[in-house]
Amino acid sequence: MSDITGRRWAFPPHLGDRNHFVLVDDDANIRQSIYVIIYTVPGERVMRPDFGCQIHDLIFWPVNPHTAAIAERYVQEAIERWEPRITLEKVDVSIGDYDHGQLIINIEYKRKDQHDPRSLVYPYYLLPE
Repeated sequence: MSDITGRRWAFPPHLGDRNHFVLVDDDANIRQSIYVIIYTVPGERVMRPDFGCQIHDLIFWPVNPHTAAIAERYVQEAIERWEPRITLEKVDVSIGDYDHGQLIINIEYKRKDQHDPRSLVYPYYLLPE
């Protein structure tokens, strides 16, 4: 099952030492994919308008546990839909820096071709009240 990951361009695409596009594989590829899913606004990609995460709909919402719970659901739905190479174990969104509108997104997952757990943490900023 190792063929489900493969090698892809690094994100953002850039040239390496020998003026060739930098490629990433396995874990880096999946991490970058999850990042792209979360930080892409649905409708941003013309050829795939439903790709992305609805968390951006919350940008003007207050920083509170209710908003964090909705963000958690949006992130979970987006990753489960758009990243087939992993099994999502848990998504937890908590309030980071209240004054700056920061939410902390903690993602726990396993690659389908391996069984060791992995985790990612991303900050996400709402516009503070």
